[in-house]
Amino acid sequence: MRYAITTFGCRVNQADSLQLEMELRARGGTRVSVDEADLVVVNSCSVTASADQGTRQALRRVERVNPGARVVATGCYASRAPDEIGALPGAPLVIPNDQKHTIADQVGPVEETTASRFGDGPGACGASVSPGIVGRVAFMLRVQTGCDQPCSYCVIPSTRGRGRSLDAAHVLRAVGHAADSGFKEVVLTGVHLGSYGRDLEPPGGLIDLLRALDDHPSAVTYRLSSLEPMDCPPELIDLAAASGRFAPHFHLPLQHASDTVLRLMRRPYTLEVYRRAVDRIRNLIPHAAIGSDLIAGFPGETDEDAAQTLNYVSASPLTYLHVFPYSPRPGTEAASLAGRVSGPLVRERARALRDLGVTLSRRFRAGLVDTVRPGLTLHGGTVVLTDNYLKVPLPSGRDGNQRVRVRITRADPLAGELE
Repeated sequence: MRYAITTFGCRVNQADSLQLEMELRARGGTRVSVDEADLVVVNSCSVTASADQGTRQALRRVERVNPGARVVATGCYASRAPDEIGALPGAPLVIPNDQKHTIADQVGPVEETTASRFGDGPGACGASVSPGIVGRVAFMLRVQTGCDQPCSYCVIPSTRGRGRSLDAAHVLRAVGHAADSGFKEVVLTGVHLGSYGRDLEPPGGLIDLLRALDDHPSAVTYRLSSLEPMDCPPELIDLAAASGRFAPHFHLPLQHASDTVLRLMRRPYTLEVYRRAVDRIRNLIPHAAIGSDLIAGFPGETDEDAAQTLNYVSASPLTYLHVFPYSPRPGTEAASLAGRVSGPLVRERARALRDLGVTLSRRFRAGLVDTVRPGLTLHGGTVVLTDNYLKVPLPSGRDGNQRVRVRITRADPLAGELE
């Protein structure tokens, strides 16, 4: 069977798609383009209205360019609005998030190849597969899914369910599997990664898992996906600073710098909690990348609130921003809040934040000129992904998935040379 997978949204979705790809390949499947595939899987996101729109466009395109394909829609949009998805042209088969791990069994090739398999069920980590086969350098490992934190604007708790963690032994075996398959970096992902272990018996914490991973006998390094500010305590930052195995790259969603708006969002921290975390990172790991998510135009946001976010972020140690114009999600508390900000003003505030993000990124890159960073080669060796999350083009390439050291020679546009 020839298959294609289109993925929207977060790294958890990317990890889920990688898992599915490995299962399909273990059954003899071959990855091709959407217009050539017998099976097309669209792994959807529903964090914003534009994410929903992207999924609909992708599904309509499949029907237009490859009407004979079997089409599966999964992910958060498919879980939130299955009837809406199922009514699209071609009537895609809708498989919600809690059944995503069964897709290969439901629609994939029947015969298994001799490739080894690792695990079963919703926490399975896939069949043995090399980075070259799937076109990736980093192994996306989902160690947690679901969320018990009811932010007022977010549909994810309803589309992903309660928080569930893989036990540490399973995670450690998966890391060994990734190392044996040739991966040199493992990205730890979760819908609410910082809640890892709270649901296990006995309960544990993310810091316990990270300490165990730090002691893993393989040579892989680790990169953390998004962490909530309250889940980034000093001991976690200290471990990352001292270990040498954790990429100096933190993504801590702030969402807003006004405590008033944070309360409306039901975010369980204050700006001061956030400030302490990112300042500690910058003090202990001066070269770290620190990214953040921000929402512009949340209901009730005043001009003063918006200015507070701009003022804090401009003076902060953040190095890149993901900016989201507020988008009301059906069924969420925020969708019924008073004080809706007009569309043009939402877009204006989002544009100001994005412009600031460009400035922060340029400032970070400029501060790294003439420094040397470790990294991994991507795209056939023509790009290096540094440990602190820069994609540095190279004048001449080498094989992909190789550990290298690159000297940053120019900030804008970014350029470097191998040491």
